[in-house]
Amino acid sequence: MEANTMETKQREGVLVTPQQRLNEAQIGLIDGISREILEDPGILCYNREAADIFRNAGARVEQLEDCVRLRIPSSLVDKTLASAPSRIVLGARNPDNRLILDAAEPRVRFASGSECNIWLEIGFDGDRPLYNRRSGSIDYLCRAAHLADNLENLDSFIRCINIQDEQVKASNKDVNKFLASLNNITKHVQAGLTDLNALDHVMQMGRIIAGGEREFSENPVLSFIACVVKSPLQMVNDTAAKVIAISRYRAPLVISSSPMGGATAPFDEFGMISQINAEILAGVALNQLVAPGAPVLYGSVPVRTRLDNLNDMYGAPEFNHYHHDAAQMARFYRLPCYSTAGAGDVSTPGIQATAEKMLTHGYIPWTGAQYVHYAFGLLERTNIFCPEQAVLDDAHIGMIKYNLAPPQVTPEKSRQLLETIREVMQTDHKTYIYHLPLPTREKVYIRYPLEDQQGGALLAAHHRYLEIMDVARKPLPKQTLDRISAEIPGILPQSLETARKES
Repeated sequence: MEANTMETKQREGVLVTPQQRLNEAQIGLIDGISREILEDPGILCYNREAADIFRNAGARVEQLEDCVRLRIPSSLVDKTLASAPSRIVLGARNPDNRLILDAAEPRVRFASGSECNIWLEIGFDGDRPLYNRRSGSIDYLCRAAHLADNLENLDSFIRCINIQDEQVKASNKDVNKFLASLNNITKHVQAGLTDLNALDHVMQMGRIIAGGEREFSENPVLSFIACVVKSPLQMVNDTAAKVIAISRYRAPLVISSSPMGGATAPFDEFGMISQINAEILAGVALNQLVAPGAPVLYGSVPVRTRLDNLNDMYGAPEFNHYHHDAAQMARFYRLPCYSTAGAGDVSTPGIQATAEKMLTHGYIPWTGAQYVHYAFGLLERTNIFCPEQAVLDDAHIGMIKYNLAPPQVTPEKSRQLLETIREVMQTDHKTYIYHLPLPTREKVYIRYPLEDQQGGALLAAHHRYLEIMDVARKPLPKQTLDRISAEIPGILPQSLETARKES
């Protein structure tokens, strides 16, 4: 048996047999069209340094009025894909919570996501729910991180609350959102970078928490997300600068693209996947040209346009089609895939939210994407985080993981199976009641996890949330917090606190 060393410690996730939506010919067709897109019309680039990097690597750069056009040759795509690693590590304060994402292994993990402006607070008048929308804050982010640390099926924490405290400015937002998260969770923490000038301080914080520069490289407790190409096909100035800087640190990075089918990308499946694939390949190319071999994820976040109000739409069949195709393209390029499932279009928990979420929760894992974000607590698309909804999502993902489990049909079980059947047939009662699995010894689905005959599932989820908020906190060591306070500018007192208990 493999030793449980730092090299192998990780959260188990669920290993699936990926379902194929695209055949080999269709994958090749999409790959070819994406490469043609990268040459004509190419990528509009608004960052001078990125343009120079591509020019020096062999791309054709054409000056336009306010930007340049990058014409990226297929040979450059091949070169950068060859240097991108197929296996990356997302570390954690608790090494048992690390994630090893391997493009060759369809082991699925579930993460939170978005940067919601609203925390949906739920109270009850008897069994009737009362909803209060609260502005996001450091305190709510701390609560979300503590909740996430205690949700069994949540494997990684993408900061899910936009901190809007009066003292939070662009210059100190990054250090506070990362610290508030890391001080309240022992799982991996991931976020976008608001201010490029904060990167050095965020990386310094990560290294302090990990134990040093070498320790961080082996166990990167934090990572970044960057949407470097704004759809359609525009490499924006500030995000390109962030990608270049993060890549030089060789920190794990998601190259994310989020085109909206019917608005910023074609509505039809072929057009959408061809464009988003080109956009992600352009971002991966920039990352690898700056730092060959740096850890990078293929970040797929396509949505479609809702036809009655033109909002983005998550609970739709086309959403699954887009993401299934993207997961297959990531596997084709041997890149770990960051995918999407679980956002609800409605603004409160209920039947519609459950239907929309389960449409994607139950489907996307079958694609074999290694890292599925947006999976917990999101409502009103990605505007609201609701802790009770996160508890419900955790329960539903647990059910889905049972559904994804491989068949236990093995030669080793044959003899025991025959013995059991023969034993039962020799009894008077002829039932298998004495051979039922014991939940205390085996993983077995018992019943709906949040069943409540009187108050319903939402009230049960509320009670579970309150129970979790009473669980003991696992803050960073005092000496670590003291060092961060002394060495990292801009730290606010509330980011040094653990999540408050609910009153």
